[in-house]
Amino acid sequence: MMEEEQQIETMSRFFKLMNKCLMVPMWRLGLGKIINMWPDVFGQIMVVTHTGRKSEKVYQTPLNYIVKNGDVYCIAAFGGKADWYQNAMANPAVEVWLPDGWWAGVAEDVSGREDRLEIIRSIMIASGFAAKAFENIDAKTIKEDELAFLSNDYKVVRIKRAEARTGNGGPGEFSWIWPIATMVLGFLLLIRPKKRR
Repeated sequence: MMEEEQQIETMSRFFKLMNKCLMVPMWRLGLGKIINMWPDVFGQIMVVTHTGRKSEKVYQTPLNYIVKNGDVYCIAAFGGKADWYQNAMANPAVEVWLPDGWWAGVAEDVSGREDRLEIIRSIMIASGFAAKAFENIDAKTIKEDELAFLSNDYKVVRIKRAEARTGNGGPGEFSWIWPIATMVLGFLLLIRPKKRR
């Protein structure tokens, strides 16, 4: 049991580092749609903005998700210990960055729903390679009783979208970098020394 807990802690640290150093900056650079271009491989990825239950600081956490009847669903695969989950339960007013826009919403734990396993399976399928690589689950073929056993601790969260958001502080806030970077690269190409033949 100790080894399994250590593996979970290691995976949790890996995801936090990847999210902080890669995924959130890519969304801030306006690359959210590109991240989601190949969902069968890389998964459907959104960013949830939540407020710290103790620190009251604002955090962004990338998560795999599905949309069902207009609501956004995601899972806390590390169970109720996940920081983003605890924050969202303490302060349910969240924001979601989706490929089609930025939304204010309200998070709610719906782990007791009858269609819980169907939602978990759909989210795992929507996670691309992640479920298979990190949890060794083939969500398309796993039997329902096995999925129920393996996902027993998972928390299912529904985010009801309330209103569209715009302005600073959201996805694409640093997309202004691209035209500047293009101009600088173009200038460097123009002034580079020509090779003599």
